[in-house]
Amino acid sequence: MSIDYENKISQTVKAVPPSAIRKFFDLASEMKNVISLSIGEPDFVTPWSIREVGIDSLIDGYTHYSPNSGYTDSKTAISGYIKRRYGTDYDPDGQILITVGGSEGIDLAARALIDPGDEVIIVEPCFVAYKAAVMFAHGVPVVVETTQENDFKLKAEDLEAAITDKTKFIIIGFPSNPTGAVMDMEDLKPIRDVLMRHPDIIVISDELYCELNYADDKPSSLIRFPELHDRVIMINGFSKSYAMTGFRIGYAVGPKELIAPMTKIHQYCIMSAPSTSQFAIIKAAAETGDSLIREMRDEYNHRRRVILKGLSDAGLECFVPYGAFYAFPSIRSTGLSSEEFCEKFLMNKGVAIVPGNAFGRCGEGHVRISYAASMENIKTAMERIGEFAEEVRKGIIK
Repeated sequence: MSIDYENKISQTVKAVPPSAIRKFFDLASEMKNVISLSIGEPDFVTPWSIREVGIDSLIDGYTHYSPNSGYTDSKTAISGYIKRRYGTDYDPDGQILITVGGSEGIDLAARALIDPGDEVIIVEPCFVAYKAAVMFAHGVPVVVETTQENDFKLKAEDLEAAITDKTKFIIIGFPSNPTGAVMDMEDLKPIRDVLMRHPDIIVISDELYCELNYADDKPSSLIRFPELHDRVIMINGFSKSYAMTGFRIGYAVGPKELIAPMTKIHQYCIMSAPSTSQFAIIKAAAETGDSLIREMRDEYNHRRRVILKGLSDAGLECFVPYGAFYAFPSIRSTGLSSEEFCEKFLMNKGVAIVPGNAFGRCGEGHVRISYAASMENIKTAMERIGEFAEEVRKGIIK
């Protein structure tokens, strides 16, 4: 007698759709000679000085579990980095938790805070894991949409309108995946003012791309407002800025009262982050790591300009992104939906990008293009997107 597995799977899990990012990545992986600008992964190899520290830790025999929240030296290095770059103090003993990538931090925060039925405000377009984390924790996502007309920045009046007596916390992510939008400190002041009018609301601020900011050398963040210090959980990590995706290492910082329950969940589900990776980040987070970030950021900035010129030449309108390594052009002029554009572009020109609606309903009419790829591939992809857009407009591709 066979088991009816469909009735065994959690209804919550079934309600969360698979990631559309992986859909196009998987499609591209089955085709030959495809240029993939679909995945947000640096094409740089982790700098040798960082890898070397990780290797040395293995040679020295650090192959066991670390303390649940992470090695003290690793948390101290993170604390020093935040003080240096944000001007804000966090105690390694209780206010910092080292996680398995930034995504674990988002999941831990959601599970630590949400009771069934709690509302969580999510600013879209956004990283696909936000809404899923809320739903898996039996929360209710409340979407605040941003627009190209406002450079995909969160407006204070839109945030205020979304708050109810059921709002538990807000998830924001700037610099943004997928749009590349940045909110500077002036942009954040009105958001701060809204939060001050609602003193019971917590903020989860995803700042994994904080160092990939082409407009300002200093990361902008709500944690830089002293009056919000005890209400913000900042999620950060080393995957994007330091090209360390495979190390699976991130961290959460915040008040002890919020980091403690997150650590409890982490303790039961994960135990601890990889020891080798924790040693590597001691080097990455040191002041000497700042120059490594700048070198990669300068190269991304060069690629960003090439992407923007290519999109302009193709007649595709794109607001100027000042963060992360994504462009989010409008493709409405072609008459195609986001998914149609990406599917036809992949099948006809061999370039994989991601439909904008994968990141929320307001992403429809846009596509996400990653420039974490070689300059050669970017230039070829821009030539092909120009050809593709022209052929669509002429009716050659239907």
